Amino acid sequence: MAESLSLKRSFPDIWMLVRAHPAEPVGATRALADALTTAYGSRFAVWHTDELLLGVRDGRLSLRTLVGEELPAPKVVCVRQVPGSMHHDREVTLLRHLERMGSTLLNSLESQITCRNKFWQLQELAAAGLPVPASLSYATAPLNGVVRTPGLDVPCVVKPVNGYQGSQVSLVPDLPTLRQAADGAAHDMPLLFQEYVAPSHGRDLRVVIVEGEPVAAAVRTARDDALASNLARGGAVSLCRGRYPEAETLAVLAARTLGLTIAGVDLLFTATGAHTICEVNAVPGWRPEMTAVIPAITACIERHRQMSQMSHPSATP
Repeated sequence: MAESLSLKRSFPDIWMLVRAHPAEPVGATRALADALTTAYGSRFAVWHTDELLLGVRDGRLSLRTLVGEELPAPKVVCVRQVPGSMHHDREVTLLRHLERMGSTLLNSLESQITCRNKFWQLQELAAAGLPVPASLSYATAPLNGVVRTPGLDVPCVVKPVNGYQGSQVSLVPDLPTLRQAADGAAHDMPLLFQEYVAPSHGRDLRVVIVEGEPVAAAVRTARDDALASNLARGGAVSLCRGRYPEAETLAVLAARTLGLTIAGVDLLFTATGAHTICEVNAVPGWRPEMTAVIPAITACIERHRQMSQMSHPSATP
C-alpha cells in the first residue's frame, strides 16, 4: 500500500491526506490511492493527520514525523478528509500549515472550510444566484424558540449544519413533531431547516466535477421509501452522464462558486423538471463504474504538480 514507511522516506511530492488512525482508505479513496501509487510509485504517499508534527523555528515552517524525521512540503496534497469531520484547532491547522509551506491542496483550505458548513454553502450559492431550497438556520438563538418562529414551513428536512455522509437527516412532517424533537435535541451544533422538495423524495442526482468538467453523473434512489438515497443502506444507482445537461451545467457553476477543483454536487429534482442544489461535497465519493473520475483526478494532480514545478524550478522533480 502507498503509505508504507519505505515509500515515505523517499520524500514523495504527491500526498493523499486522510483522517487519523485507525481509519484507512476505503472505497473511492482506496481506489484513487492505488491509481496514484501506480502513476507515481515512491513519489506518492498516504499520510494520516495524526502522523505529522508542525513546526516554526527561526522564521521557517517545518513538518516532521512522530519519529523526528523532517519532511519537505509536498507539491500537491489530495485531501480525502471529509470537511464536516474537521476540527478547527486540529486538522484545519494542518491544512493551513501545508498551504503556508507552498503545497497546493486539492481542494484548497478556503473551499474546504466553506463546505464544512451546509449553511455557509447556501450563503455562497444563493449570493451567486444559483437555485437552492428555502432554508432557515440560526446563530445563538435557543432551539425551542427557533422551532416556534412564525413562517417555519413544514414538512421540512432537518439536519445539522456540520453533518456529513447523510448523518442525522430527517423529514419532519408537522410542527408538533418538530417541537417535540427540539425538546430532546442536542444543542452543540446549529440545525438547518430546509424546504422539503417532494418530487425528489428518495432520489437525487450526483454530479462529479473535476476542474470545471462534469466527469460522472448518477441518479441515486433510496430503498423502502427513505428520504435520503443512502447507497450504503441498499440504495440503487443509475449512471446518467449527459442525460441532464442543464443539471451538469448547474453543478459546474456550484463547484466554481465554492472554489472547488474536485467536487460532488448533489441536486434535487423539482416539480418543473428543473434541479435545485441540495449540497456540495469537497471530498466526493463515486461508484467503481464511474470510470472517468480517477483518470480525471490523476490528470488534475499532474497538472498542478507541473505548475508547482514551474513555479519552483530548483525543487527536486
